[in-house]
Amino acid sequence: MDQMSSLRGVVLSPLEKIISPQGVVFPVIKNTDVGYTDFREAYFSTVGYSVIKPWKKHLKMTLNVVVPVGKIKFVIFDDRPLSTTINRFMEVTLAPDNYSRLTIPPNLWVAFKGESQSSNILLNIADIIHDPSELIRTDLEKFPYEW
Repeated sequence: MDQMSSLRGVVLSPLEKIISPQGVVFPVIKNTDVGYTDFREAYFSTVGYSVIKPWKKHLKMTLNVVVPVGKIKFVIFDDRPLSTTINRFMEVTLAPDNYSRLTIPPNLWVAFKGESQSSNILLNIADIIHDPSELIRTDLEKFPYEW
């Protein structure tokens, strides 16, 4: 795990893969897990090698993200006025060899970068259905982070 510092409310949960001669099972989340809030939608997203998907902030959605294929670096920034971790970054690289679930609560900025030259795929288990009105986007230059 590459972590500059922990941010209030962000949870990184290491997950155990189930490996057998027939293949690998990648468990994601149970309703008894830390970070589980509810389930309304699940989706896969891809990101190309060296492609950075710019900053976005969900105002209501809690993200539960895993990376079963490839390698993706997530950077989270806290600008919540009353937070004990305000103005801090957190970075985490997820991949099959660092198989973990990253739980990101609402009101934190997140951007991510594909780091594998082959496919980079993430799965998000969201507690609300995608709603463009609860999402804010901004350019990479908004926050002083060196990619």
